[in-house]
Amino acid sequence: MDIIVKERPRIGVGVVVRQNGRVLLGQRHGSTGSGHWGFPGGHLEYGEEVEECAARELLEETGLHAKSVYVGPWTNDTMEKHYVTLFAFVDAFEGEVSLKEPNKCLGWDWFKWEALPQPLFVPIVSLIKKVGISNLILD
Repeated sequence: MDIIVKERPRIGVGVVVRQNGRVLLGQRHGSTGSGHWGFPGGHLEYGEEVEECAARELLEETGLHAKSVYVGPWTNDTMEKHYVTLFAFVDAFEGEVSLKEPNKCLGWDWFKWEALPQPLFVPIVSLIKKVGISNLILD
């Protein structure tokens, strides 16, 4: 008898941190999308609210404390794995960016939306296609 294993999509949360017309990105390392530039973020835990996940992941990865978090659009992407990514926006935070998980990220930096580094993590490409880059820029 063959055993059928059904893969299921995972739920990721991408944290779009914006400040002074720039967005925070890190170069991913050692996981899905390694070598690509991505937002801070991670997996939604059982029973966790999206806003809680975004604040937790942001703190764990960058040392930043989110002062406000609001949920935005989502994407559905199949890359090495299948992910539904929920995006959360942080426009107010406390602290200085630091590299807290060097086994997962090579470093964080701020980029203008018009000059994003390449290659971008697949969910970010999908987000830009879905809503347009002009709708992601904080006025």
